[in-house]
Amino acid sequence: MTPPDDQVHMQILKSDDYRPTFSGHETFPLRYGWLQKAYRAASEASSPKAAVHVFRDPDSIARFGVGRNMVGAIRYWATAAGVIEECDDGLTTAWLGDMLFGKDGLDPYLEEDASLWLLHWHIAARPRLTSAYWIFNEYRGGSFVRKDLEESLLRLAQEYGWSRVATTTVDRDLQCLLRTYIGARGSSEAGESILAELGLIRPMDKARSRLSRGLKPGLPDSVFLYCINEFWDIFAPDQTTMSFENIAYAAGSPGRVFLLDESDIVERLERLESCSSGTLVWSETAGLRQIIRLKANSPKTNRQALREALTVKFSMVAA
Repeated sequence: MTPPDDQVHMQILKSDDYRPTFSGHETFPLRYGWLQKAYRAASEASSPKAAVHVFRDPDSIARFGVGRNMVGAIRYWATAAGVIEECDDGLTTAWLGDMLFGKDGLDPYLEEDASLWLLHWHIAARPRLTSAYWIFNEYRGGSFVRKDLEESLLRLAQEYGWSRVATTTVDRDLQCLLRTYIGARGSSEAGESILAELGLIRPMDKARSRLSRGLKPGLPDSVFLYCINEFWDIFAPDQTTMSFENIAYAAGSPGRVFLLDESDIVERLERLESCSSGTLVWSETAGLRQIIRLKANSPKTNRQALREALTVKFSMVAA
């Protein structure tokens, strides 16, 4: 089946306003404990402006227990993962950080797969982090070595007119991203990467890896539903229907970001009416496969529904 044109996000990448990001992590992959530290620092700051200084002042090294460059990496990953966010006055906690780590946080130690899927969604479904977005939404190849990805991104930079994109910067960005999703091959660091648990990128040998497309049994329907609604609000906010092809293949869609195969997506869509309380309905009529949105909820309502569903799910696991 031919995927649709990814017009919404592709236009963002091509626009004069788009600024690619290939740095900020200081080559440090996302590690256990970092997001909680970043959230706590931002939540305890007296103001958004003070929260910025928490990551910059001379005490930041002692506060976080890491070197200065690593402090910058903690802020980078926490922002990318939707745990903290930039605001007009500085930095503040984001809704996902509040849900997971705040007062009555649902998963303060990131023990649940649902939390990791949500963090991945925030990293990979948005064009802000160029390499992550491109790998999960644009790359259509099979197995790869890092050089393959580097050359493709450099061609993209030339095609779209991105200025000052250096080969070494792109290579380091890809190396960091792959270590975040795979872990460092053959070292003690291999077990330190949070998102490696999702198995989205799998090593094949010392140099070659592949995207792991297929069933994702650890991805809850409640997270899938939330992501459909968020994607819908970006991709086609004024439409009451969305095709299966867009859900499965469009850039920024749950199908692409979570590397789902068609059978898994269809099974989830068949459960959609039940898990959405009737606001979304899956329809297969006269060969036309689509979702019908009977009611468009606000982002706040969608987030609240997600929290309620995960509260039930996590309590059942704990029991």
